[in-house]
Amino acid sequence: MPAVTSVAIAGAGVSGLAAAIRLARAGVAVDLIEAQPELTALGSGISLQANALQAFAALGVWEDISAAGYAFDGLVLRAPGPDAPVIARRAEGSTRLPGMPSAMGMPRPALARILFEHAQEAGVRARFGIRATGTREHDGVVTLESPDGDVGTYDLVIGADGLHSAIRAGIGIATVPEHTGMGIWRAFVSRPAEVETTELYYGGPAYIAGYTPTGADSMYAFLVFDAEKHFDMPAAEAAAYMRDRSRAYGGPWDSIRADLDAGEALVNYTWFTRHVVPAPWNRGRVVIIGDAAHSCPPTIAQGAAQALEDALILTDLLVDAAEITPALWDEFHRRRVARATAVVDASVQLAEWQRDGEDHSAEMPRLIAELGERLARPL
Repeated sequence: MPAVTSVAIAGAGVSGLAAAIRLARAGVAVDLIEAQPELTALGSGISLQANALQAFAALGVWEDISAAGYAFDGLVLRAPGPDAPVIARRAEGSTRLPGMPSAMGMPRPALARILFEHAQEAGVRARFGIRATGTREHDGVVTLESPDGDVGTYDLVIGADGLHSAIRAGIGIATVPEHTGMGIWRAFVSRPAEVETTELYYGGPAYIAGYTPTGADSMYAFLVFDAEKHFDMPAAEAAAYMRDRSRAYGGPWDSIRADLDAGEALVNYTWFTRHVVPAPWNRGRVVIIGDAAHSCPPTIAQGAAQALEDALILTDLLVDAAEITPALWDEFHRRRVARATAVVDASVQLAEWQRDGEDHSAEMPRLIAELGERLARPL
């Protein structure tokens, strides 16, 4: 019998949905509490590395995920300029695992929908439009609070409520995300037939320019610059801004700019952040996971993967244990904190090397390979 019979999960993102699926399938009564009035997924596309794909397989959703995304192996590097010459091809990703492609791209809304559908099938009760603000532990249980009153009382509350987690703040954790000084423009566009894997351009006006296929006819393109305050830019202006700042890049970027000109590209802008909450991630019967516990620049595309790993390890331990004990929390932190910290540190280092203007062509592949070797090890 699991260590818990009732759990509230604040946040319907990747980590919250994954934890909800696993617990509900084990017979736990799960309330999924989401502040938004309906299921949402900000952004355009998402890159998923092999350890994320393996997590989907362990969660039992891989078949649906693979059908909705675009799997590929390897990476293409191009130079800026009108011809966008290919300067390197890597046949296989550094985190490839047996039986899995090395990476996949897919639309973020599709990922959210698939996970939510599996959560519903497992019996999760989703409650939208409720903003969790804090918790109150008493008599061996914990009550989840909102501005409108108590949401419910549970054996455990999981804070999967993102970068600006109210659950994290409510249990007295002072660590918060910090801006790294970089920001990323993303646009969801059509996929030219020649694009069959992630392609990156180093050099030119952007720190990184690139795109990742997300489906038979779609991909998302991205440009990374110093952070700017353009979050409220109207859609047409954002498309024109991204179009104009990509003119140094040719090849498939010509097709991307055509979509931007035609008003057919959904553009999103966010800043890079970094943080890792030191152990412990729990205070009593409240624990944080996913972006509430750690965040990093998407330089190695590990954000979703690390959130999934948090959810799987935590729920494995809860399902296999007879009760919540200090030993359970010690094991959770042993298996998650160092690994998540290594990802954040490597991701931040790669971003800093891109900004400092020096040549790190020898160091970058070594760092990526070392991290890839670590991520290929079992959780």
